[in-house]
Amino acid sequence: MIGIWRHIAVPQFPTMHARAHLVVLLRGRRTDVGSHPFSVQLLDPSGSVVLQNGGTMHVAEPPAGVIDLESPAVMVLDLPLARPGEYAFVVEVDGLQVARVPFQVEQVAAVPSGGMH
Repeated sequence: MIGIWRHIAVPQFPTMHARAHLVVLLRGRRTDVGSHPFSVQLLDPSGSVVLQNGGTMHVAEPPAGVIDLESPAVMVLDLPLARPGEYAFVVEVDGLQVARVPFQVEQVAAVPSGGMH
């Protein structure tokens, strides 16, 4: 999992960061064929889960000779941000954490209408 951005600046709290995209590239081996529980959580600065999504991913038998497997997942999420601090996306497969991407959320002064001068 790659974090393209590490900071979100907002004019006030609470707020919603609409349509944030999270892209996860899951990698496995030929031995991972089968069904696997998969979940993504958004943790707030206190470590509480504020958003959770998941399900089961099915890994099919790859063609002969293929050893390494990759499966992308793209999620579009509305992120509820109640206060400033460090948030994190946590990805689990088979009940084990496979990735954690932290990011900072901070409050900044609102830009006056009419833009910056």
